[in-house]
Amino acid sequence: MANVNVNGRSVTYSDSGGDGHPVILGHGFFLDHTVFAAQAEALGERWRVIAWDARGHGGTADDGVPFTYWDQARDVLALMDALGVERATVGGVSQGGFIALRTALLAPDRVSALILSDTEAQACDPYDKVRYEGLFAALSERGPAEELIGPLGTQIIGDHPQAEIWRERWRSSPLPLGSPVDCLLGRVDVTARLPEITCPALLMWGSQDRSLPVERMEVLRDRLHDATPIHVISGAAHSPPLTHPHEVNRVMSDFLSALAPARLR
Repeated sequence: MANVNVNGRSVTYSDSGGDGHPVILGHGFFLDHTVFAAQAEALGERWRVIAWDARGHGGTADDGVPFTYWDQARDVLALMDALGVERATVGGVSQGGFIALRTALLAPDRVSALILSDTEAQACDPYDKVRYEGLFAALSERGPAEELIGPLGTQIIGDHPQAEIWRERWRSSPLPLGSPVDCLLGRVDVTARLPEITCPALLMWGSQDRSLPVERMEVLRDRLHDATPIHVISGAAHSPPLTHPHEVNRVMSDFLSALAPARLR
């Protein structure tokens, strides 16, 4: 784990190093860059796996200044600059995917490919927005009460030992409330711009994802210029790289290995 100054703030990240093609990964809401530890370990010998903490998550502080996922896409580009990375495959889970899509729209010449898991291009669904507003209000008022973080862990991580590990983190660490929540709930719809993205895109989705229906990923499949079929990760909830790393690593490795050499330069 390391820190680097990005757009006037200290961003926490991990970097497997090496001379391989860079793969930059962003985590989902309430999590941090460590969800990609298994990818860094398994893929790091061949590819340079970089995972980073979004604003208000992990080691990257929320300074209270409002921001959008477009701003966080600019964080990815600034992180690339700081690490001497000209082009990379950019990806993520859930909000990490929101950011990856916007990175490809802002700087298509710097994004070789996309890796998108359990994510979407749409704005926050109105029904989801009401539910999440209630959850965030309760967390702000009551903190990480068991009746809140218990179901939250199951929703994000599923029936997996990692769920309790993350509940313990939420009990002892600040939760991403305030500006990160405003960013999540107020995100704009970029569906109409998906055809502008011409790079290859890997799509993955957990079969037990209760946060994001597969129909929302089908929009990515149908509108992105060069998307794979949706790889369904059997038994995974909203965080497949964390809970089902062996299958995710295999799918990612196959995708990255098949990229044309020109994409990797």
